Amino acid sequence: MASLNLSAAVIGALCVLCLPSVLAVNQPPHVVFILADDFGWHDVGYHRSEISTPNLDKLSAAGVRLENYYVQPLCSPSRNQLMTGRYQIHTGMQHQIIWPCQPYCVPLREKLLPQLMKEAGYATHMVGKWHLGMYKKDCLPTRRGFDTYFGYLTGSEDYYNHTHCAPVPPLNLTRCALDLRDGEEVATGYRGAYSTELFTDRATSIIAKQEPSKPLFLYVALQAVHAPLQVPERYVAPYSFIQDPDRRLYAGMVSAMDEAVGNITLALQQRGLWENTVLVFSTDNGGQTLYGGSNWPLRGRKWSLWEGGIRGVGFVASPLLKQPGTVSRGLIHISDWLPTLVGLAGGRINHTQPLDGFNVWNTISKGFASPRVELLHNIDPLYVDMTSCPGRDRGLTLAEAVSGSSGANSGFNVSIHAAIRSSNWKLLTGYPGCDIWFPRPGGNGSTSKADPLKPVMLFDIEKDPEERNEVSEQFPAVVDSLLRRLHQHQRSALPVTFPDNDPRCDPGPAGAWGPWA
Repeated sequence: MASLNLSAAVIGALCVLCLPSVLAVNQPPHVVFILADDFGWHDVGYHRSEISTPNLDKLSAAGVRLENYYVQPLCSPSRNQLMTGRYQIHTGMQHQIIWPCQPYCVPLREKLLPQLMKEAGYATHMVGKWHLGMYKKDCLPTRRGFDTYFGYLTGSEDYYNHTHCAPVPPLNLTRCALDLRDGEEVATGYRGAYSTELFTDRATSIIAKQEPSKPLFLYVALQAVHAPLQVPERYVAPYSFIQDPDRRLYAGMVSAMDEAVGNITLALQQRGLWENTVLVFSTDNGGQTLYGGSNWPLRGRKWSLWEGGIRGVGFVASPLLKQPGTVSRGLIHISDWLPTLVGLAGGRINHTQPLDGFNVWNTISKGFASPRVELLHNIDPLYVDMTSCPGRDRGLTLAEAVSGSSGANSGFNVSIHAAIRSSNWKLLTGYPGCDIWFPRPGGNGSTSKADPLKPVMLFDIEKDPEERNEVSEQFPAVVDSLLRRLHQHQRSALPVTFPDNDPRCDPGPAGAWGPWA
């Protein structure tokens, strides 16, 4: 009988020892979302780039690379859809970005991703670029679900002195002012600190203080690799073989970003969080070829609806993946992260505005077919490409677009800048943006132009990801079907919100960018 009691005691002790592991398995995962800025398709090592990205390569190789993953062609739209899980036509933000002096932000009626994660019991922290509106305090990250925030509110700034220069049109002046916040307070004392390293230090500090028993949602929106092209020389030194000075600086910036991702991952491992972490890496849009980025061999660049503007570098790394070391070719969009991550957190989405995103965790983790078969890239009736495009001084005019256009019976105005993906098909209307195939960096090729653009263009993206073979005339039924879908989406769109600049935004010569209303 005594031996029986001893055995029971041993078993009981073993069960107590096992308890933390059992709890860890049942605990919702920590979620770390790293968003790069203007990171091009050809700028990651595993896409055969000349730029070295050992940390991104290693993490993605052990995780799941998302090779049919889409973002928006600009900063604010991608961040908006990440945070809301909704197409930008449904928040009125389908046109351009939020400029510093525009008095609007993501509508306050929208419940954002950090709010939903907080409701699920998560500690929520953000580091880096916000760019979702700041004209009043209710728009700030700490009012939209984040427990803490350290970063900048506008779209870009100097990497070292953390100032942003922007025109204040009503006052006919350009203002350069500090844009760095710790919580809601202006953060001074960081002049000279390189932002990629500064933000990484803050992110790793948050991780080091995180209690393992409390689930963490950490959103790191890096400034890298957005212009201006600035980086410590030690990151540029390995790229002396790159002749183009912009590309060389850009490569150094990518290396600094890659190191940052490695340091954040190491911090998770050292804190004992990694085994129960889901790490997502994504770009916010295609690379900007004007500042060293490359989307080769894809067509177009940032600001365009061509694949080079919207097909994004992305992957998931996690010990929780059921099929690690794989490539996913399921259709996934940046709006899918909200329902996916809230689902992983055990949270609820039945009290949000109607979502356009899908829960794609089984697609990523188990290799299941994607629940997404259609993707609205955008509908922007006010589109203007603000950057020069080689060989093209302007986009199609309304008269040119309507003349000889197909789809007259669809109800959709084909002069409008729009694109939609359905299964293997992609339809574009109006002027999609700069339509060039920019050559591979370091190659001997020249910028490649296509035949004259048509107001309605159709591509089989699965067979033709470079968008070289326009097939609208061969598949008129597909064209008509997708134009009708665009018309249906347009009917659900909110009016465009794009207010005039407010002169009260001016922070003055000694102030900082921030709320003014």
